[in-house]
Amino acid sequence: MSDHDHKIEGAPEPAAGAERPMDAGSEALTEALRSSFWIVKVVMFVLLVVFLGSGFFTVEPQEQAMIIRLGRPVGDGQKALLGPGLHWSFPYPIDEYVKVPISAIQRVSSTVGWYATTPEQELAGTEEASLPVTYPLNPLVDSYVLTADRNIVHTRATLTYHISDPVTYVFNFVNASNAVQNALDNALMFAASGFKVDDLLTRDVAGFKEAVRKRAVELVTQESLGIEIEECLVQSRPPRQLRDAFDSVLKAALTQQKLLEDAHSHESQVSSKAGADASSLITFAESDRSRQVNEIRSQADRFKELLPKFRQNPGLFAQQRLTETLGRVLTNAQDKIFLTEGAGGNPKEFRLLLNREPPKQKSDETRP
Repeated sequence: MSDHDHKIEGAPEPAAGAERPMDAGSEALTEALRSSFWIVKVVMFVLLVVFLGSGFFTVEPQEQAMIIRLGRPVGDGQKALLGPGLHWSFPYPIDEYVKVPISAIQRVSSTVGWYATTPEQELAGTEEASLPVTYPLNPLVDSYVLTADRNIVHTRATLTYHISDPVTYVFNFVNASNAVQNALDNALMFAASGFKVDDLLTRDVAGFKEAVRKRAVELVTQESLGIEIEECLVQSRPPRQLRDAFDSVLKAALTQQKLLEDAHSHESQVSSKAGADASSLITFAESDRSRQVNEIRSQADRFKELLPKFRQNPGLFAQQRLTETLGRVLTNAQDKIFLTEGAGGNPKEFRLLLNREPPKQKSDETRP
């Protein structure tokens, strides 16, 4: 007899249409499924919270950010830019955000005209000494630029810039830094073609640097890269194989410059001394002229004052002037002799015996 046919004595039979009670196994399975569904719901809710929470991001003070939804920015122009602070966007793949360092200084370097070297050699300062001077120039690894007088030189440049238009910088180019790099390479070769080798290396280094910067700014503006150039540093060197020849030319140029400076200095000293002497002589002459003029003017004024007196009595005037003159002349004379005129108007004769004979000394016989 089967279990289905077996009936427990005394147990009531289920009414017609009533649900048959589940056995213990089915009831345990049902409870397990219910618990699993609750766990799945909780896990899905946690995953949803984590998914939505992953959309929060922070923008630093020196940055700006943009939310890109399905490949297009959220907002137009400057409205698409997010300032510093906490922001939220739908997580990837719905949204993604791009941070742009607007105040940070970006830097690109151009070695389109430089010889082969490594970063380790540049840091150690042995890039030129790494190969012998007799090592030939290899166009496959050693780059260079041509100057206006058809010479070869090595030159490189470093450009620093900051991002002024983040929207243009991010969306107008696949890689804007590569576009800046290409503009700097073009500027370096273009500027070198307009300078002679001596001007590029020694005579007009600042002019060559400014030409590179000007060309780079022109290309950046033309391409609308959304950046502003801060500084452009340029370094140029002659070919390693001709270093001695260039050094000799540079030494001769420095010697010439020194001789010219010494000559100009001597010229300035001589000119200054001659100018000072001329000014001194002119000043002395002007002073002497003024003194002479003033003295003659005072004498003329004095003669004008004495003229009426002379006209009144010329003889007396002459006698007074003679007396005054003799008084001044004979101020320190010990003996003064005046000869008056005689009765006939002729001057009296005055005889003076000079070199008198010394008196004879008394002999012993005549002594008392």
